[in-house]
Amino acid sequence: MSAQATGPETLGSLSDEAEITDPNSKQAKEISGKSPMQIAFARLRRDKIAIVCAVVVLFFVLVAIFADLIAKAFGVDLETVTACEVLECNFANPGVGYPKTGPPFNDFDPSHPFGLAPRTGADNLAHWIYGCRTSLLIAGAATLFASVFGIIVGLVAGFAGGVVDKVLSFVIDFFLTIPFLLAALTIAPIIIDRFGTSDSYETVQIASLIGILSLFGWMTVARLIRGEVLSLREREFIHAARVLGMPTKRILFRELLPNLTAPIVISISLMLPAFVAAEAGLAFLGIGVTGSASWGQTIANAVPYWSNYSLYLWEPLIGVVALVLALNLLGDAVRDAFDPKTRR
Repeated sequence: MSAQATGPETLGSLSDEAEITDPNSKQAKEISGKSPMQIAFARLRRDKIAIVCAVVVLFFVLVAIFADLIAKAFGVDLETVTACEVLECNFANPGVGYPKTGPPFNDFDPSHPFGLAPRTGADNLAHWIYGCRTSLLIAGAATLFASVFGIIVGLVAGFAGGVVDKVLSFVIDFFLTIPFLLAALTIAPIIIDRFGTSDSYETVQIASLIGILSLFGWMTVARLIRGEVLSLREREFIHAARVLGMPTKRILFRELLPNLTAPIVISISLMLPAFVAAEAGLAFLGIGVTGSASWGQTIANAVPYWSNYSLYLWEPLIGVVALVLALNLLGDAVRDAFDPKTRR
């Protein structure tokens, strides 16, 4: 034990802590007079991995926002007719219908930079661009709804205590015991079949998927916020607010909520990539978005062509992996920036 306690890494960390606690040190002077948010963002700016991941995430966000303009610039769109009529499909392999222009058996076609989908002739670049929009739209909306609901439940449960806390904690634990995939496979088709029509089918698909992801994604946020509130409600400023007769609503949203910025930001940064992966996975299983472009749907369609047309599968797969990896690493960097005890 003594050898570990006096190791060089331990001595280094102790010296760093001593330097920070020393009011005359350089690090102490840098953070003096700054809010926790300013200190956290300063740490993020010094993190090269976080900067690279932020650039990657920004790229995908811009692609999603300006999908129409990007598709128009490349001259591609989702409106394609049957490949057999326009592209004179090669039926050397019966029932396959590989296009005669572009990969996998022809040279690069500048009018279709990502190639064309077998049998349908759909432009892969257009589906990649609009699939990015679909993925971020669903994941972003689900993250927003799940975060807001989880924050409210966590605030109420942690601050009220007693019977209210026990009931809400039971609800949280109950939802945590439900298998997400099994519930999604059961609920999504029922909602789409009940409310989906020929005119609103795509909208109902997206809304049902957002609702399912939100329904089974708020519990982690609620638990985290509840634990933080249980600690904060015993602080002096909360007791002072109660003594002054401040309304409960004001205490929750004006006193407690600003002190929960760090756990909320961390939860959102870790929830978003999970929802991106979940959306792609559900689309791959056929219960996600099937009425419009989706990375998961493209991956499902590309699996049978893996041996001859691997590029068809790699294009959406790289998009999903790059976005989820960048969001995860950025979330880890945000967590480290907001937690002064963590060290990279």
